[in-house]
Amino acid sequence: MIVKRLELNQFRNYESLDLSFDPHTNIIFGKNGQGKTNILEAVFMSSTSRSHRGSRDREMIRFGQREAHIRTTVWKDEQDIQIDLHLRSSKSKGIAINRVPIHRAADLFGILNAVVFSPEDLQIIKNGPQERRSFLNQSLSQLDKVYLHDLSMYHKALGQRNQLLKDSRFEPSLLDTLDIWDEQVLQYGIKIIRRREAFVDDINTCIVPIHREITGGKEQIQVIYEKNTEEKDFRRQLERMRERDLKEGTTHVGPHRDDLRFEANGMDMRTFGSQGQQRTCALSLKLSSIQIMENSLQETPVLLLDDVLSELDSARQNLLLQSIQKIQTIITCTGYDDFIKNRFHLDKVFEVEDGKVFERS
Repeated sequence: MIVKRLELNQFRNYESLDLSFDPHTNIIFGKNGQGKTNILEAVFMSSTSRSHRGSRDREMIRFGQREAHIRTTVWKDEQDIQIDLHLRSSKSKGIAINRVPIHRAADLFGILNAVVFSPEDLQIIKNGPQERRSFLNQSLSQLDKVYLHDLSMYHKALGQRNQLLKDSRFEPSLLDTLDIWDEQVLQYGIKIIRRREAFVDDINTCIVPIHREITGGKEQIQVIYEKNTEEKDFRRQLERMRERDLKEGTTHVGPHRDDLRFEANGMDMRTFGSQGQQRTCALSLKLSSIQIMENSLQETPVLLLDDVLSELDSARQNLLLQSIQKIQTIITCTGYDDFIKNRFHLDKVFEVEDGKVFERS
């Protein structure tokens, strides 16, 4: 699977753009603020329908415009597949595959599998649990459409339950329906917990040898799934916390409060790890997620490296670049850096300046 072509119209700072990528290594360089990351964002949107930056559709439409278009041509299963995204400022986005509209974003998942690695990802170990849950959800949604459905249904039920908790203060009769939403939260929450448990097992299988290699055998890593509640205790905990939920208007029990913990040689990396150790853990996590995707889907994902090489020391740069030689990779950086030219074969090079892209030899 490779991205062959990307066409943009009124997207971010691009009035119009048409790029053809090499199946191997592509580098996009230029000064900050010129639009390099916007290209990766468009590719990732074609994979998941969402921005890896968390941006809303209207924020990605070029200033002064009401609509934007992304068209991505993917080579998969010996054929071209065209993915079209139509972003609109006042309506939900339109999505089409080979010019046939689809009505659920979930139907897009699995056509183009992409892994994005940005400087923010290097902070995943030490930042808050929301980022680690986002990693779980983003990874699992690309691997498993059933998980994506269960996650969507869980958040809908959770939203309804939380709204009921708030509204019941003014209309107590609404509490008669609370049990219904409890059952929905339990039904889909248990499925999410089970799938996350299996995924974390897969992560540990892959990440241990990767991390051992990165650290020269000095560190033994373990990823621990810190469940907010065990499956067998979920119902009892939900009932036990009902009074507090009603008082505070929110649900305190469930997988929406899960977290991951990273331990190296038994030491919690978030609390006690150095910045270098935390970054090494994050790098190991990303490399293991690529391996899991390859193993599960029997094809390599497209790797998007968003100015991440400058954040790594020379040893970690080398390891990352060596690990991705068989993967189509699109790399952004602020300069045509010597460490890339000297150590990595580049198949296509683009320079970005103020929303204009020029192919360089």
